[in-house]
Amino acid sequence: MRLFRLSLIAAALTAGLTLAATVASAAPGVVGQLYVNDNTAGVNTIAGFDRHPDGQLTPIPGSPFAAGGAGTGHGIGSQGALQLSADGRYLLAVDAGSNQVSVLRIKPHGDLQLVGDPVSSGGVEPVSIAVSGDLVYVANAGSGGSNYTGFRLNSGGHLRPIDNSTVALPGGSQPGDVLFSGDGHNLVGVRVATSLIDSFTVGTDGRLTAAASSPFAAQGAGPFGSEFRPTDPSQLYVSNAHGGAGNGTVSAFSVAGDGTLSSIGPSPFPDFQTAPCWIEISHDGHYLFTVNTASNSISSYTINQDGSLTLIGSTAFKTSGLGNEDARLSPDGSTLWVVGTGADKLSGFTVSGGNLTEFSTSPTALPAGAAPFGIVIT
Repeated sequence: MRLFRLSLIAAALTAGLTLAATVASAAPGVVGQLYVNDNTAGVNTIAGFDRHPDGQLTPIPGSPFAAGGAGTGHGIGSQGALQLSADGRYLLAVDAGSNQVSVLRIKPHGDLQLVGDPVSSGGVEPVSIAVSGDLVYVANAGSGGSNYTGFRLNSGGHLRPIDNSTVALPGGSQPGDVLFSGDGHNLVGVRVATSLIDSFTVGTDGRLTAAASSPFAAQGAGPFGSEFRPTDPSQLYVSNAHGGAGNGTVSAFSVAGDGTLSSIGPSPFPDFQTAPCWIEISHDGHYLFTVNTASNSISSYTINQDGSLTLIGSTAFKTSGLGNEDARLSPDGSTLWVVGTGADKLSGFTVSGGNLTEFSTSPTALPAGAAPFGIVIT
């Protein structure tokens, strides 16, 4: 009986300690974290911030965190250079200067710990990562090693390359984004320089099979940011960045089971801005936002039931010269954050439907020496 009572006491103490640790991990006034791939020359780092309800960002103690590989130290145009693992436990970051990918564990207070050594990206200058379950694909954009290469991420945070998974791309393709559909059945990559879109089905072994007519011609020059509709994995949206001043558009595609792309409605849809390069879609699938890098604005669209787009309007950034790139919504969809690569800053907006209002505390400076690309919000 005495042993039984002791075991009950021990269990209660353990439960209490666990509860205390859980409570401690949620610091007062903190609603989540935000991370940016700094792409710093030499040792690459990841900047980490606590997010507050008023939009203020405060550095997580210990930030920036060493990623292990090397960045390039100069701006790179791509979407998805930093991604969250499917279970939310790890960050996956490209190290574009050393042709590697790093995995970092997210600790209870949001600080980061490198898991093992960075692994080879399977090519030259990795710029984008796609994640679906334990399956990971990396887009490599550099000359002499441009491709899509597959990996498995195990529960311990270790990446293992998938044999014979690499899909080589012609030199000068400049892939800017690689991404999975929500159901993991399809994978798409955009070739910015040659205005083509690769479309694949994903096998149970993790390898890719190209659609019969892949790559598909984009509907505008410089296909760039891309995203599947969260509520419909058969609908794909791609921004067309290189149409010239005031000629930005966003394309809407239907994706068949075999990966074939077909236009939705009168696609592409104009936003009358310049260089729409990055796309983010609301979690409910109702609204699409595209960052117009050259116009220093964000355009908002309603996504109609059939997948076509209706332009709502554009919201200007408060600060000029930011060089705005990658964007990400918070998990609850209430805020949108944008990486300003040209000024090494972060801009934040409250989101109400398709309407955006920039925080009074925005923009926030990133660490000195950053050439940031890629953002994750938790």
